[in-house]
Amino acid sequence: MILVTGATGNVGRHVAAGLSEAGAQVRTSSRSAGDVPADLGDPASLDAALAGVDAVFLVWPGPGVPGIDKTVATITRRVRKVVYLSAAGAEHGFWGEVEQAVERSGGDWVFLRPGGFATNTLGWAGMIRDEGAVRWPYGAAARSLIDERDIADVAVTALTSDVLDGQRPHLTGPENVTQAEQVRLIGEAIGRPLRWIELAPETARQQLLAEWGDAGFVDASLTYWASLVGTGEPVTDTVARITGRPARAFRDWCHHHAADFR
Repeated sequence: MILVTGATGNVGRHVAAGLSEAGAQVRTSSRSAGDVPADLGDPASLDAALAGVDAVFLVWPGPGVPGIDKTVATITRRVRKVVYLSAAGAEHGFWGEVEQAVERSGGDWVFLRPGGFATNTLGWAGMIRDEGAVRWPYGAAARSLIDERDIADVAVTALTSDVLDGQRPHLTGPENVTQAEQVRLIGEAIGRPLRWIELAPETARQQLLAEWGDAGFVDASLTYWASLVGTGEPVTDTVARITGRPARAFRDWCHHHAADFR
């Protein structure tokens, strides 16, 4: 039995579907849905979800959720393997804290470290629908965004075999695409020409502070996007090596999600 936490999320729902297609026994869980609802912030709520489980696909809810050590200990006492959806650069922030807690358990583990998610561009959907444009900074920043289905395919391999045990695979899309080009490709997918409107970094900072609220996160994001102008994010072939097929291109992701932007 494999437990998929965060089963209603962008990645978890594809992991659950992929495991079912592979013939695995699957149990799904999230805070308010799934076969057995459970709150990772409350270890006592996990008993029913973990009963009879051999492996867990773990999605930690976010930086504001306490009790990482206690919850991870509760999980790892009961299961043989944890496949954790971490992040590139996991040495910083809560992702690293979860990795360390899982590693200390002594059980089998795989830490998936994807770069930027293609689904993050869904944050532009409102502007696209209302204005036919995206107002954002650093249009020349080149990103290797990954399709959530590719993350899920790697997770299924990790959960159903031991070939990735003890590894931290860095997962990216197959190429770099600038942010301005991402908008053009979304427009191509929805059959509507879209404009990129370059925002000055300080204007963007004020806008993002109002939306996100966390000054440290906003400043770190702006600094990171600036660093990608003229250089671009790393591109790995990890998805292809693990799954036997190339990672999905951002253009393919756009066509798959076209209805979300209309």
